[in-house]
Amino acid sequence: MAINNVTGYTSPHSQRSAEGAKVEVSRTELSVPQQETGATNATDSVSLTDTAAHLQKLENTIAALPVVDSQRVEEIRNAITNGEYQIDAANIADKLINLDTDLNR
Repeated sequence: MAINNVTGYTSPHSQRSAEGAKVEVSRTELSVPQQETGATNATDSVSLTDTAAHLQKLENTIAALPVVDSQRVEEIRNAITNGEYQIDAANIADKLINLDTDLNR
């Protein structure tokens, strides 16, 4: 979603994206006395709602997850050490072929 020339708006402006998220963009302009005295009370604000807030929450949840499943790694390590780890060569070959097929699409 493109927002062009935000600094030219003097009243709130809102747009809806295809996902239904509402974006509020507003700018408070300086009054004439403020412009003459150089006071800087002008403010810009952007408010993202719905989809953007949901995406932010998901991003934070994913960031908190460990990169590696330590428990699963330990289970596999123990199975290998105990000679209990079974390798299914046909399953591995099928997955490699599927990966190659997907990459060549």
